[in-house]
Amino acid sequence: MHTWIDRRTSAVLLHITSLPGPFHKGVLGEEARCFIQRLAQAGFSIWQFLPLGPTHEHGSPYESLSSFAGNPELIDLRDCVQHGWLHEKDVVRCTTAEQHQQLRQQAATIFWQQLATDHALKTSLEQFCQQHAWLDDFACFSALKQAFQGKAWWQWPDNLRDRQPEAVASARQQHQDAIRQAIFEQYLFEQQWQQLKQYAETSGIALFGDLPIYVAHDSADVWCNRDYFTTNDVGLCEEVAGVPPDYFSTTGQRWGNPLYRWEKMENDHFKWWEQRIARQLERMHMLRIDHFRGLEAYWAIPGESEDGIIGEWRKAPGAALLQTLSKKFGRLPLIAEDLGMITEEVTTLRESFSLPGMKILQFAFGGDEHNPYLPANHEKNSVAYTGTHDNDTTLGWFNNAEPHVREHLLRLLQVNADEMPWALIECALASIANMAVIPMQDLLELDSQARFNTPGTVENNWSWRLDAIPEASCSCWKHALTLNQRHHRTNR
Repeated sequence: MHTWIDRRTSAVLLHITSLPGPFHKGVLGEEARCFIQRLAQAGFSIWQFLPLGPTHEHGSPYESLSSFAGNPELIDLRDCVQHGWLHEKDVVRCTTAEQHQQLRQQAATIFWQQLATDHALKTSLEQFCQQHAWLDDFACFSALKQAFQGKAWWQWPDNLRDRQPEAVASARQQHQDAIRQAIFEQYLFEQQWQQLKQYAETSGIALFGDLPIYVAHDSADVWCNRDYFTTNDVGLCEEVAGVPPDYFSTTGQRWGNPLYRWEKMENDHFKWWEQRIARQLERMHMLRIDHFRGLEAYWAIPGESEDGIIGEWRKAPGAALLQTLSKKFGRLPLIAEDLGMITEEVTTLRESFSLPGMKILQFAFGGDEHNPYLPANHEKNSVAYTGTHDNDTTLGWFNNAEPHVREHLLRLLQVNADEMPWALIECALASIANMAVIPMQDLLELDSQARFNTPGTVENNWSWRLDAIPEASCSCWKHALTLNQRHHRTNR
């Protein structure tokens, strides 16, 4: 199945963790399949979500322990009961992250025992391991991180920090059980994900994933590929990613991710990027590249700086990278996150590869007629959003907007305040943009209490969840279907 941007489509934005269910966060189970059913019934054809990798303790999916692995917290343990790896009574009582992890450990023990006599299961696992060259290194990284109580890899003993062969071989032997658990979790995640993907395709729903441009400093990616990243001999960052001071911040932003050594990557024909994109396209039908402008030029901040004030712009070989990826994958199923201060060069790079940009309606009002986010200025090859995961909900945003912003919106859309957020939802669906994306919170008319993330903060993010998936008869789905049909975004 290859659903792409050339036809009019619509999507709902909801991260997997926001699904309801019996565990501490949403998982790849029956609730996900139910959500897919509801999307199809309401005339949507795409489900957008955030990155799927294993997260650090703060829970941000944009700061992952691996660009290749799946988050084991998204595993549906009810599936383990069906396989005989867990007892149902234990799974029913699993409501915390710690309990989920303990049950994954129990399931892994029985899985490896079963493997000795189950030829089909053994063959399946062997094929999975052969197809995923990243798995051994990630499993070792995961086991060592656990052994050193969560410390970052540059805080490990020098011989392991530097991946000296004898030390790594010894560690693999010493931490065999933890390595086996990590392999089991990745195998099971992949089995459940591919089943969900097949269900989505059968239902006419394409999966729309997300790819952070940078990787976390404390990740298997950097530990295993230090030559590709701006780290020094002891693993610390010589330079880090971020953005300079702008309208939104007088001190800029220091993200802290290591930068790429682009010359080294280009000399290697972008092999690591090819592998990264290939891995994601095994799971998803299309991807959003976060901070796309960093592929044209990036802000390099000295590693010791505490903010983004000091730094310099440097050119990135984005055209060479995208050309290499195009040769490998054909037309790239990528959407460019081109928000913020975008230069003419960034736009040229995006357009050279026919990549759609993003149009955020919450940014459209209160200015002049040249605002690129105004509906009249949308382009066909773009994606219209009411708001993204980084925005407030549309109702929360509208309620807290400056009076002149509210007045501009109401006048331009010719609506009343009590018609929000559906007035902006219809504005997105009516856009000339080929794809329109509506966050689930907007369909449910929720206010700021349902906000998913507030950039620049670490508290109270990534935790909002649905109490239940609305029934098919719910007005939110019926209203959405009417609008999808009215604006020719559905085949129903």
